[in-house]
Parts: sequence; structure tokens; C-alpha cells
Amino acid sequence: MEESTPSLFPPEKVLEKRDRSGPLADRMRPEALDDFLGQAELMSEGAILRRMIEDDKLSSMIFWGPPGSGKTTLARLIARRTDSLFLSYSAVASGSKEMKEVMSEARRIRRSTGRKTILFIDEVHRFNKAQQDAFLPFVERGDVILVGATTENPSFEVISALLSRSKVFLFSPLSGEHITILLERAVKEDEELASLDLTVTPGAVDQIIAFSDGDARRALTALELCVLLTQADDKGRKTVGPDQVSSALQKKALAYDRVGEEHYNIVSALHKSIRGSDPDASLYWLARMLEGGEDRRYVLRRLIRAASEDIGMADPSALQQAVSAFNAFDILGVPEGDLVLAQLVVYLAMAPKSNSVYRAYGKAVRDVHKEPARPVPLHIRNAPTGLMKDLDYGKGYEYSHDMPDGLSQHSFFPDEMKERRYYSPAGRGNEEKISARLTEIREQIRLLRKEKSATGKGKREDESQD
Repeated sequence: MEESTPSLFPPEKVLEKRDRSGPLADRMRPEALDDFLGQAELMSEGAILRRMIEDDKLSSMIFWGPPGSGKTTLARLIARRTDSLFLSYSAVASGSKEMKEVMSEARRIRRSTGRKTILFIDEVHRFNKAQQDAFLPFVERGDVILVGATTENPSFEVISALLSRSKVFLFSPLSGEHITILLERAVKEDEELASLDLTVTPGAVDQIIAFSDGDARRALTALELCVLLTQADDKGRKTVGPDQVSSALQKKALAYDRVGEEHYNIVSALHKSIRGSDPDASLYWLARMLEGGEDRRYVLRRLIRAASEDIGMADPSALQQAVSAFNAFDILGVPEGDLVLAQLVVYLAMAPKSNSVYRAYGKAVRDVHKEPARPVPLHIRNAPTGLMKDLDYGKGYEYSHDMPDGLSQHSFFPDEMKERRYYSPAGRGNEEKISARLTEIREQIRLLRKEKSATGKGKREDESQD
């Protein structure tokens, strides 16, 4: 006789039914794989994840993607198709003790009946390291097939041991086409909306698509709110157009996380757009950051870095512009100071680019770490005391200002090192002049050393004749 499901695994946890009285986003969750929208690379016919679900051959996995991309919806579809026990929890509302009890019970059931348990954890990144560690022995033995969903990069938010035992599937935001299909389905198939004499215009659909940012839940919630706030005409008809959408939704809530991965993605996009000399893309990513509430001083610090790293000596005034912009913003504040950042971004994007100083310093740092700490040559040491002079500190030093053309034939590297060439100007912008000047300096020094060598040789020959 088959063992009944224990109390820790109540039937409503095993398979959640669609709530017909809930929000539209819940009412419109698909009940079949063919109705699942988006994620074609994962869910099209023959795709790996779809095959795993259809064959009921699941292993532990992480669903990583933005809100409303279908992670929880797909987990519910898995629940409908699997012969394994299926439990769904949220890391926000569940604790370590409850999870350990559930996994211990799953282990007992597997040992006694051979039946596996699929454990879906929404927002798995909310569990701390110790809580995630607790899953490991149960996942390793196969007592539990862990399916975690997260909006955060699992490389940073899921412990490496658990990550190495899981397959990561990347979910993308839904396309505008998918959102359109979803809204059309809602108007036609949802019992509550279908009972209305309702028209949603193409212009309204376009606005909802722009508002949703590829988030299915946000799109359906927006539609539901628009319908609720739209007044019916004298014939009982409701028409949701652009005006109704603008009135209902007010200002778009921007998808921007000041501490999450999206923060770093957009910072990277801004920096690379400046490096790529694209002022338009640079302004777009700047606007995404500022309108999303980013700390302006953080942005300014990053722009100062870009002025040094990516422009450098090709336009030395870029660094001055960046520092001046920081000061100007402190004077103006928000929102007037945002224009200062926009001006700086355009300046940096249009400036000639060179990372010669960045690369040169990197080479010098590598040599410092790779080689012994060589002593400073005696001739370029200061000699403030008599003892130091007796030890030849500063002996033979040529004061560059007293030399012809202000150049000395000295080597300024440690005696044990051959002279290195770290700095190589890119030949763009101001560095074109610097390159020519550097070539001139090196040639003059070469000639001075040649002359010095010849003079020294002649003197030694004269001394030997004496």
C-alpha cells in the first residue's frame, strides 16, 4: 500500500490551482507548456529545458531572470507535469528550521517509496550562506531536486557549492510581441474582462508595453488598473486608449536597482559607450541611471575614472572637465546639476581616446610585483648628510636644468634593471604631439650616451698611455 503524503506536504502545496478571484496576473498564468510565452531558447520544441520537463527528468536548477519573465509560472507548470512530489516556498517567508524539516521528510519518503521531491524556492538569493549550505547534502544525495528562482546574479548570490550542482537557466524579459499576445489573451479569455464590452486600442497596448519593460506581471497589472479606472460610456462600453493609460499609470516606475546587478550593467554600458565615442548612447545610459535614482556623485566619480582611463593624455583637459563638473554639481544640486553630468558625458564621449597611461601603469605594477625591490641608484639619491656624501649618495648626478636641452644622459632605473618602455602614446589627439616629443627625447638621450661613452673611452686610452 502506497504511503500517504505526510502533513509537511499538504496537497495545496503539491499543486497550486489557479485562483480565479485573484489578481489578473495570477488568473492568466498558463496551464500548459504550449501556452507559456517567451524564453524560446529554453522552451521551444526540442529545447533542453522543455525536454527535461516533458520527460520528467529534472535535475537541480536555478532560474535567473528579471521579474515577470516566467520563472514562477514555469515552476507551476513543472508541478503539473511531474510525478515527483512538488513543493513551493518563498525564501522571504520560510526559515532554516522549516526547510530542514521538509528536506528530512523528503529524504524519508525517497528511502521508503523511491519518490523524489522537487523543492521550488522563490527568491532563493534571500537565503544566507548558512541556509544555502543546508541544502547541499540533500541535493547531493538526490533526496531533493532544488529549483531556485532569483532576479539576482547567482554568481554572487548563490554559494559556489550549490551553484556547481545546479544548471543555471537564464530568462530574458518578454518581447513587445509577447506582451501584446498576453494582453490580447487577457481581454478575450479572462472571465472578468471577457464579460465586459471592452476595447483596448493599439496605442494603449504600446504604452503598456513601454511601461512594463518586458515584465508580464507588470503589464497585466497595468491593464487591470486601466480597465478599473476607465469609465464606461452611456452604452456600457469601456475603451482603454493612450489617455486612459497615461491617467491610470502616471509615471513609469523605472527598472533600476542601485545595489543589484542591473546597477553594474548600466554603469558598464555608460562607460563603454563613452569609450566607444557614442554621445547618444552615453546620454541614454546616463538618463537611465539618473532617472532611476542613482547617486550623482557616484556617477561623477565613475566619469572621472573614465577621463583618466580612456582619454588620458590624448586630452588631458578631460580630467579637468570631470573634476570641474563634480564641483559644479555640488553648487547646483538636483535637478539643475544633471545637465552638468550630461555635458560632461558628451565631452568625454567626443574626446580623443587613449588608454596608454592606463596600460603603462599596469606594466610598471606588474614589474614591481614580479621583480625584487631593486635599490635606488646612488647617483639619484639625495645626500643631506656628510655620511651620505661619503657613501657616494648623489655622486655624478647631472642636474637636468643645467644640461643642454634640459636632458641628462642618466638612466633613472635601478642599476640591475635594463630600461623599460612602459608608456607608448597612442598617437591620437594630444598624444600625437607627445609621441613626437618622446621620440625626440629618447633620440637626444641616445646621442648623449653615445657621446659620453666615446669620451670616456678616449679618456681611458689617454690614461693608459701615461
